[in-house]
Amino acid sequence: MQLSNEKFAEKLGIGVRTVASWRQDPSRRPQSEMQQVLDIALERASDAERARFHELTGEPSADMAAADERLAADPHIGAALEWLDRHAHWTPGSARRAVANRVAQVDTQSLHDRGARRSWVRQRDIAATLASYYGSQLGDHGLNTARAGDFAVNTSVLTCEDWLDLDCELRPPYDGLRVASGQPEADLFLDEHAAGRAVQRLAETLSMNTRLVDSPLYRLLSIDIREHQLGGSFGVAQFVHYALTADLLENELVDAVAAGTTAMPLRDRYLPDLRSVLDVGDRLCAGGVLALTAIARPADPYRGDADYLLLVQERSGNVLNAARRLAVIPKGFHQPLTDIRRDAQVGRTLRRELEEELFGRPDIDNTFGEQLAADPMHPSRHSEPMRWLMAEPGRLRMECTGFGLNLVSGNYEFASLIVIEDEEFWARFGGVVEANWESATLRQYSTTDTELIGDLLSDVAWSNEGLFAMTQGLHRLAEIGGERVRIPSIEWEIGQ
Repeated sequence: MQLSNEKFAEKLGIGVRTVASWRQDPSRRPQSEMQQVLDIALERASDAERARFHELTGEPSADMAAADERLAADPHIGAALEWLDRHAHWTPGSARRAVANRVAQVDTQSLHDRGARRSWVRQRDIAATLASYYGSQLGDHGLNTARAGDFAVNTSVLTCEDWLDLDCELRPPYDGLRVASGQPEADLFLDEHAAGRAVQRLAETLSMNTRLVDSPLYRLLSIDIREHQLGGSFGVAQFVHYALTADLLENELVDAVAAGTTAMPLRDRYLPDLRSVLDVGDRLCAGGVLALTAIARPADPYRGDADYLLLVQERSGNVLNAARRLAVIPKGFHQPLTDIRRDAQVGRTLRRELEEELFGRPDIDNTFGEQLAADPMHPSRHSEPMRWLMAEPGRLRMECTGFGLNLVSGNYEFASLIVIEDEEFWARFGGVVEANWESATLRQYSTTDTELIGDLLSDVAWSNEGLFAMTQGLHRLAEIGGERVRIPSIEWEIGQ
């Protein structure tokens, strides 16, 4: 504990002479009641203090032993270490040694405290910081702002008029994104600072036992998006490339906002201006699909008129993306399962995320194990709620409502809307709809409760992409929902 004899004796509530005698004769064995006092002191010590104790006595702590075991045996961590050695131009094994040394220095309590500080940073402050860093407009592209009644909602999503109010059905031929063949992953050299931040990410991942799976991700190469049509092309990258580069920008940004500083060296390197944001083919531009889910319900004597139930999640602290932030649900990375070309359709990812995040199918969650099914989304494998929705046309409506590039990390975002039109669904399956491990809580809102919807839109805990999808989804739902929807009028602006 790095205390003097006097301070340590005071902490334990014992005599200074006793502590002095232990220091003078380390082989002395304390009496049983004194051993209990020391045991309690060790239990109450900080993680850093316990780590020092175990290092001095040659006994690895349980947390460090688990981290060492995962460092040696986890193939996904191994892939990340190999990627880091290659792109930092280190000799093989250097990343493993650097991460092992850093793990020994990590204080997990400090990481928990930092996570709490990050959760206090408001969405509007993040958007304002990014607007100050980049400016609000470049040509036809600008930061998305929505106006809900008298309340302005500013986001960090870079978009344009052609990318909003898409009203695009998520089925062929409208969902027309494709995979370009033979596109290699972008070459990259990590300088000393970037490599150091990657080492720290891996050390914290091990110390906090965060899930990291090196699965393929789609990386955007070109964009051709307009009303009623999603077009463009993808390449494929590995998740560790994203986790050790672009994904570090979010935490660097939030920490800078919390500390009141403008220093963001990783952002200066990877995403320095709006031109680099828009030049998706020359950088790693991964991203995702997220949707506002609206479920029709009949009139109820307690609740009132017929409405749509809206689902909003608070993200878990165990996820890498938008941890502890509000978001619509489902929300997931756009990535292939088994068919790289077919899975490029946004609708395929959205149906997969609906099954995984709300309908209880862990077998399509790639963080739990290898994917061995030839066709994980084959109709014979559907959950009971999904099978019922797909049984008759008109029960399930899926649309892409908007597209943008999120300045937080440079990710592309396909904002979408899922509408379950048949009132029978909630009566049949409402009791089995349940969020998975990626959510800390799941909230319900009614589209007839104008006041609570207004309060929700002004909540400072939103993720920027979640708020973008929420406002785009509500705007479209107001157009198609009829008397079920009584929400503040929502209009969008560009670069305001």
